[in-house]
Amino acid sequence: MDSLETNIMPILAIVVAIAAALVLTFLLRFAANQAFRKIPDFQQRSKLAKAPVFVVLLSIGLRIALGATATGYPWFEPVNFALMVGLIAALCWLMLAALVVAERLVLRHFTRRVTDSKRRRRLTTQISLGRRVISALVITLAVAGLLLTIPEVRALGTGILASAGLISIVAGLAVQSSLSNVFAGVQLAFTDALRIDDVVVVEGLWGRVEEITMTYVVVRVWDERMLILPSTYFTTTPFENWTRNSPKIMGSVEFDVDWQAPVAQLRQHLAELLAETPLWDGRTGKLEVTDATNGEIRLRIVVSANDSGDLWDLRCLIRESMLEQIQSLHTQSIPRQRWEQGPINDVSATRNRPTPSIELV
Repeated sequence: MDSLETNIMPILAIVVAIAAALVLTFLLRFAANQAFRKIPDFQQRSKLAKAPVFVVLLSIGLRIALGATATGYPWFEPVNFALMVGLIAALCWLMLAALVVAERLVLRHFTRRVTDSKRRRRLTTQISLGRRVISALVITLAVAGLLLTIPEVRALGTGILASAGLISIVAGLAVQSSLSNVFAGVQLAFTDALRIDDVVVVEGLWGRVEEITMTYVVVRVWDERMLILPSTYFTTTPFENWTRNSPKIMGSVEFDVDWQAPVAQLRQHLAELLAETPLWDGRTGKLEVTDATNGEIRLRIVVSANDSGDLWDLRCLIRESMLEQIQSLHTQSIPRQRWEQGPINDVSATRNRPTPSIELV
């Protein structure tokens, strides 16, 4: 009877530990939802941490339960070791989930309160990259903790420390490129040189920064392709950032017309067109003659918009409207080539004249 009770006790302890972990997880989640009930969507956003909290509590409960009821069993040591490894992994999982939840809440808070687009994009970039840096440190510490739970690895610690100088040199040479990308990514985020949602021109392609990590930057180009570039590209290669100071931007439309084009009427048509479209932000809108050579004049229209997307649509609208205006009302403005016929060459005319006949008397 005593033997049967002894065998049942670990099983009962495991059941109690599972039940206690479920109850504590529910209570902790309920308490967190009540404490942060003023934060919108907190309950939905914190679901990510529910599973790791349960695993952490379960690992702790199983270790306590088995330590009190199953220390004399031969399977206790390997199970206890597995529970220790699971606890370290679960703590790492919980930290990563907490960082993601905190990032979402902070970004949502600043997105609602910060109206300046430049500052909001800078905060988004820095908070996202900061979360990635901390996550990398947490994973590194978790791996180190897992290795230290193995006695053989702890025994190798002395030898590793003794050869740390050589190892550091070899490792530095091996991961030099990766480390340079990591430092470049941190530099981009915290020097405010590049931000998420910035409009850039890289490798001759126009695109928007989609993601900034510690080692690479993802740029979504205009045709929806993803251009992935190492972080060192943006610290060593010149690139265009159209939204560095402000998303507002100016652009130009150029076209050639005939000398007979009515510039004043075309300028008036441009003013009417800009007044009717919401794509124009009202800052700049002018038409100027920038060149007049070879029988044609070049008209340049400079306009402004709130961002690069509106500017692209506005330039296309102006180009199409001016083309329609010239084709329908000002056909004399269409570029043309002129030739002028000069006098006939006297030499050629004499050469083609018939030779007179000569008679001998």
